[in-house]
Amino acid sequence: MADKLEPEDGAQPDGAENPRGASSGEGGLDARLDQLNRSLTEHNEREEAEQKRYSRSGDASGYAAAMKLSSELIAGVGVGALIGWLLDKWLGIAPWGLAAFLLLGFVAGVLNMLRSVGKIADPAEEFRRKDDGSQ
Repeated sequence: MADKLEPEDGAQPDGAENPRGASSGEGGLDARLDQLNRSLTEHNEREEAEQKRYSRSGDASGYAAAMKLSSELIAGVGVGALIGWLLDKWLGIAPWGLAAFLLLGFVAGVLNMLRSVGKIADPAEEFRRKDDGSQ
């Protein structure tokens, strides 16, 4: 049974080659393993850099979209409140003009937000399509 034991230095008996094709005594396997480790490290670094680049641009575009949508709503409510307040002062109908136009401004702001997102079609665009005859 002692003759079936493998040598302690890891070499194959009778100069046989490794299953991967390189003799373990030559160090070819170690060189290929080092090359594989370097290429894997480079690949992982490239992927991490790409993920960081995409996450930064995704955050920036998300913030920009949020600012655009919030400004659409705030502008609608602000314009409605201003028109209502001016009508109250001009006509003397104290809280009713402000209340009515504040509500209308809120509705207009929500509609503008939905148009910006693309959930509701822009009426001017639909009118242009009807004039062109293409639907």
